[in-house]
Amino acid sequence: MGIRGELFSTRVTCNGRTYFFNVKENRIGDMFLTVVESKPTENEGFERRSVVVFREDLSEFVKAFQGALSFMEKPDAPKKTLDYSPAVQPADKRAKTPGGFAGSEPAVAEPAKPAAKKRRIVVRRKPAEPKD
Repeated sequence: MGIRGELFSTRVTCNGRTYFFNVKENRIGDMFLTVVESKPTENEGFERRSVVVFREDLSEFVKAFQGALSFMEKPDAPKKTLDYSPAVQPADKRAKTPGGFAGSEPAVAEPAKPAAKKRRIVVRRKPAEPKD
């Protein structure tokens, strides 16, 4: 076993960013993949981001990854953007869309739930007893 449980490691450098693909094993023998992006910062350090994919989730992860790649490789792929900002709509239309977001499907009416009672936590300290 390699450093910190590494079984396999490779890296790819593109446009100032380095991507590490590491297969690791934890203490109880479970294998997982870490994908780490590293890029230099202005103050001579590095900014790192990582994703951990566990062995049992790997096949679904690869399917989704390949789907995203095939979409990106289409020359005529539409440039879709999702707008998650609240839409400016009259109050009656806003009630029909979940959260009032643009492009949302009409919400299904749900029964109103009673408001949850808020709890207030009070911490009281005992006064310190004088020491002799």
